[in-house]
Amino acid sequence: MASHNELGAAEAARAIRDKKLSAEALVQSCLDRIAQRESVVGAWTHLDRDGALAAARRVDRGEVASPLAGVPIGVKDLIDTVDMPTGYGSPIYSGHRPGWDAACVALVRRAGGIVLGKTVTTEFAVFFPGKTAHPLNPKHTPGGSSSGSAAAVGDRMVPIAFGTQTAASVTRPSSFCGVVGYKPTFGAFSLAGIKSLSNSFDTLGTITRSVADTQLIRSVLLGASDVPASPPARSGTLRIGLCRTPWWKEAQPATHEAVEKAAARFAKAGHKVSEATLPLEFDQLVETHKAIMAFEATRNLADEYARNAVQLSRQLATILDQGAAMPFAGYRAALDRAEAARRKMSGVFENFDCLLAPSAPGEAPVGLGATGDPVFSRMWTLLYVPSVTLPGHTGPQGLPVGVQIIAPQGEDDRMLAMAAQLEPLVKG
Repeated sequence: MASHNELGAAEAARAIRDKKLSAEALVQSCLDRIAQRESVVGAWTHLDRDGALAAARRVDRGEVASPLAGVPIGVKDLIDTVDMPTGYGSPIYSGHRPGWDAACVALVRRAGGIVLGKTVTTEFAVFFPGKTAHPLNPKHTPGGSSSGSAAAVGDRMVPIAFGTQTAASVTRPSSFCGVVGYKPTFGAFSLAGIKSLSNSFDTLGTITRSVADTQLIRSVLLGASDVPASPPARSGTLRIGLCRTPWWKEAQPATHEAVEKAAARFAKAGHKVSEATLPLEFDQLVETHKAIMAFEATRNLADEYARNAVQLSRQLATILDQGAAMPFAGYRAALDRAEAARRKMSGVFENFDCLLAPSAPGEAPVGLGATGDPVFSRMWTLLYVPSVTLPGHTGPQGLPVGVQIIAPQGEDDRMLAMAAQLEPLVKG
């Protein structure tokens, strides 16, 4: 019999609601797993064991009856919590105690979710990594910047965790750690109480073990009373665009295999799969994303850059230097290119319900000094489209390689319904 910590969020919530499992038993099982594995994985910056168990007992006494009641969650340490320190991955904020909960944390608590603690983030959600290692092989990176969240969910320490994405910070670590990573349409979820890096791109996302779990947490964040009904697919058959992207040659054989196997399985199941071609100018969108992100990061981290530059990593300081040197006219031109690309994106979807694309260049790289290349998500983040990473493939080193399902802006519920249909096919 599987341990309670192996349960997904939707399954656990249902078992607690049906009185087949106590919230305290679930929380204790997750805490036991953390105690067993944290010295290897290093997913957490802070744990509130006593607070989590006390909250679980309140659920078991019937004081909380909501969709997420009793389900433990990890919160990326970029996101403010009133009862736990929030360090944003930087020594500048060591011991920092916000006077509030971020909106997403408050909504989760109101729905009965139990915050176990804070998960590791890279420095200000950029590139300099924290202590987290890959849950399947600690010699490899878990990805970033939502390192601790992806590793904690992947290692069965917690069924669900918050991440954020400005470039590839939900998608890439989810692919590396073999979990479901959801980046919603830009602006779908409140960013109140989340440290800002780039106001044009910052997006709250979720990391779970299944699409059903993603639908559950999405319903909580949007105030829905229950998981939304899945919109019907087009006559049961999906029109899927195989989108290799302009960076296909940069992907390793493991990613080529993951995407092409998924496409073949979709086609075998009766879906219509054909090549999707992007406008030629989209191959410039990675550089456009970098320019906008650097300019805005320099402004959003202006105080840290001015007063605490010595405590910034070399990687972040370089980006902020680039942003400071960029003329405003160059920034405006980059914004214009991004907006023009978003308008053209609607044409890409004229013949497709969704796109299938790479999530990351390959398996998680060896070494903990970097978090991997974000090249396969920068464009989608810039385009504001929703995406979900589905696990299922394993590379030659025995590590996961995910694929992305992408849908038009605002079609998140339909995308998740399609992803739920495709999820078992990706897993084979």
